This record gives sequence, structure tokens and C-alpha cells, in this order.
Amino acid sequence: MAARPRRPAATATSRRSPSLATALAHGKRQAEAAIRARRAAMRGKRAGAAGLLVAEGDSWFDYPFHDVLSALERRFGFEIESVAHRGDSAEELAYDAAQLAGVARLLERLARHDRRPRAILLSAGGNDVAGSEFRVLLNHRDSGLPPLSDAVVRGVVEERVRFALASVLGAVTELSRHYFGAALPIVVHGYDYPVPDGRGYLGGFWLLPGPWMEPGFRQKGYRDLAERAAIARALIDRFNGVLASLPGERGLAHVRVADLRGALPGALAGGRYRRWWENELHPTARGFERVAARIAAAIP
Repeated sequence: MAARPRRPAATATSRRSPSLATALAHGKRQAEAAIRARRAAMRGKRAGAAGLLVAEGDSWFDYPFHDVLSALERRFGFEIESVAHRGDSAEELAYDAAQLAGVARLLERLARHDRRPRAILLSAGGNDVAGSEFRVLLNHRDSGLPPLSDAVVRGVVEERVRFALASVLGAVTELSRHYFGAALPIVVHGYDYPVPDGRGYLGGFWLLPGPWMEPGFRQKGYRDLAERAAIARALIDRFNGVLASLPGERGLAHVRVADLRGALPGALAGGRYRRWWENELHPTARGFERVAARIAAAIP
């Protein structure tokens, strides 16, 4: 009588790891949840009825769970094609050839299928002035100098970032002319006034991103939240001034600027601003919806 074949002995890995069936079941549940979320988001709306938008930019277009693009799709009926990536700076968009290649591939594919975008959206600049480089914009509180170093802000925001943004606009304009025969409208947005309270993404602990501004303020001796918020407000005004100057330049008449200042209530008393700001740099879901409404209004 032939001996019954033995089962292979369980390895240490198989004893510790969930079965493949369990992993597949988990993936199925994740997919079903995503499908339900998409159905709920588009309920009562005709997907893409407002037109096709192409998006490039930073985390305001690529934020976990909710962002500007999801609000534009859900609330305003736009179809979105995006190459945005959280963390990208204006200089990366301008000087990283791979970034521009991604935009070119997307526009080429859309043109090949005769899908002409209604507009191109651009979100950039926030990562060029926040984060580890933010502190260089500040004079120390005990120096007796103005909080913002005018020379440094002028060099970073009004020269370096402005040049990078203009370069991105020029590149995207040339690509749209090449693939669609005309300069498509470009909508670039500014930012609202942040509250530098030290909150990062999900608290900003360990490897999670943020906070982006509080460490610089603390290092330069600024402890009062109201004082910090006033300084951040002045910086945002300088940045928005740079954006407002671009459509007046030759060759950029097709560029529109969505001014987001005042879209999100920033009252410090009682922490009411937290209803609109999830952390130092990013709105809550309802905050992103307000931002999206401003951007939608700027789309020709």
C-alpha cells in the first residue's frame, strides 16, 4: 500500500502570515467601499457634465480622503484628469523634466481621443515657502527687525517662485498649443490664510508630515498664535500678489487666478478655525469644498 503523501510542513512565514484568501477578501472589501463612495459622490449628478479639467500641482490637489479635485468632481460635476502629487514644489514642477513629461503624456492621450479640456488647473508654491525653508523668511523676534525679512521674501517669493511659476505656465501653454492648437485656459490658485498652530497631518507625529510653520516660528522666538497668524497672513498676501501679476504679462492672457483669501473662516477664538483647517496647511473636507467653489467660479 502506497504511503499517503505528507503535507508540506508549515513554514514560520505561513504560520505568521494571513492566508492568500484573507488578503484577497480584504482587497475585495476595499474595492467595494471605493465603489460605494464613488456612487455616493456622484449621486444625482451627471459625471463630467461641467467639462473636463486637467490638474497639476501639490497636496491641495492630492490630499488623502478629500481635496480640491474631489470637491470639483463631486459638487460641480467636472471630470478630472490629474498628474498632481502631494509635496511637489513650484521649482520641481518647473525644472524636473519627468514632471513636464507626465503633463505631456496626459495631454497627448487626451488629444488622441479627441477629449479637449475645458481648462488646466495649477496648484503650486506652498511647498516652496513652507516646511524646513520657512524659517529663513523670518527675522528673530528679539532682533527688533520686521518679522518677515523683506530681502529674503523678495528673493524667494517674488523672484524664485515667480520665475518657477511663470516657467510652468509657459510650458503648459506650449503643450496645449501643440496638442490642441490653442492656449487652453489655465487657472492657478493662491492660498488662504493659514493658522500656524503646530498641527501636522493626523497630528504630525513620528513620520507623518508637518507641522510646516510652527517649528520655524518657535525657533525664531514667536510663541503667540495670533502673532504667528498675522505674519503668515502677510506672507500669503505677498504670494498672492505674485500670482496676480502673472496674467498681465505678455503671453499669459489666458491665465486666471483664483484668489482664495477669506474662503476659510480663520477666527482663533475658541479654535473655531479648526472647523475649516485640518492642520496648518490643509483645509478640512468642508474647507476644501469652499476652496473648490472659488476655483470653479474662476474657470471660464
